[in-house]
Amino acid sequence: MKFLLVLVFVAGSALGPVTRALATPYLPADDAEVLEQLPYRIADPRVRELRRLRAEQILEPGNLELAVNLARRYIELGRADWDPRYFGYAQAALRAWWDLPQPPPEVLVLRAILRQNRHDFTGALADLAKVLAVQPRNPQAWLTQAVVLQVRGDYGGALRSCWVLLRLAPELPAATCIGGALGLSGQARQGYEFLSQVLEDNALAGPEVRRWALTTLAEIAVRMGRHAEAEQRFKEALALGERDAYLLGSYADFLLDQDRAEEITALLQDENRVDGLLLRLALAEQRLRSEPLASHVDSLRARFAASRARGDSIHQGDEARFTLHLLADPQTALKLALASWEVQREPRDARIVLEAALAAREPAAAKPVLEMLEHTSLEDVRLSALAARLKPVQR
Repeated sequence: MKFLLVLVFVAGSALGPVTRALATPYLPADDAEVLEQLPYRIADPRVRELRRLRAEQILEPGNLELAVNLARRYIELGRADWDPRYFGYAQAALRAWWDLPQPPPEVLVLRAILRQNRHDFTGALADLAKVLAVQPRNPQAWLTQAVVLQVRGDYGGALRSCWVLLRLAPELPAATCIGGALGLSGQARQGYEFLSQVLEDNALAGPEVRRWALTTLAEIAVRMGRHAEAEQRFKEALALGERDAYLLGSYADFLLDQDRAEEITALLQDENRVDGLLLRLALAEQRLRSEPLASHVDSLRARFAASRARGDSIHQGDEARFTLHLLADPQTALKLALASWEVQREPRDARIVLEAALAAREPAAAKPVLEMLEHTSLEDVRLSALAARLKPVQR
């Protein structure tokens, strides 16, 4: 079974996590209607394949294999671009099976991935449980389950799912899953060394899985405070080519922490279409006092307002970051950060809660995050520093 590798701990991840809210997927009344003009050139093989698959699905709307392949391609693009519209198109491709009482396992896996992207973690885990009940050796189901559990802060459960992959999947994807989970559950050094060795042993692995492994290593190194190693891993991942919005966002966060704002403006100057990347660009411009900052803040304010008007709340963590650092409203930022924490509990979600609690002078509000950090033994030098500032005030 081919690994999709579509969820690099994003969130809502991550990933992951930071583009326009995913509304109810649009289902066109006419199969000939143009859904999207992709931001790729016509010569791009991905565009040619999508056109071919769409044309074939019009002729064979009941072809399950064809629909699954089309949905997978949309999910891959959605991950690469941090663009939730593609996830809506993926659901539309699966509409003939989506609401069946018992969809085929391959549809259930994809439905779980799409539900995870909308932060419907309960629904995603339920779909995956159905798959694993009939296909206990389905590697994509185990991987997706690990991702969902990790995003929810259940690092032990995520690690157990990852270990199963060692028997079912190629070595490097399984090791990346394991290394990432170890890196969040008090075993960062072991996770980093383990994944580094497996990556070295799999020098001929494909660029997509290598990019995922390198990004995972970079983020573990960041949390351990090993900045030189993090920089090396980020640059190795970027050198593999192929645009990856999650990687760009993660590297931009690293550069912000290193006070290298000018490099961020060069890295993200053409990435205004992606909300999460625009946010990071604006944070860099704030430090540089750049002229485009005001228009970018206005644009982000409008995008977050539009998301709220649609009833979407999956990007509250980023809105909290925007509200705290660019609008200087710590009380509102804290409310948004805590609402996001109720759903998604990755290190970046913990960080904005702690930062907002400090800025709002409401240290008691950070108690759920501080308890989670102690329970999981999560190692993160940035979170440890913030927690140290909060704990004395709580006593």
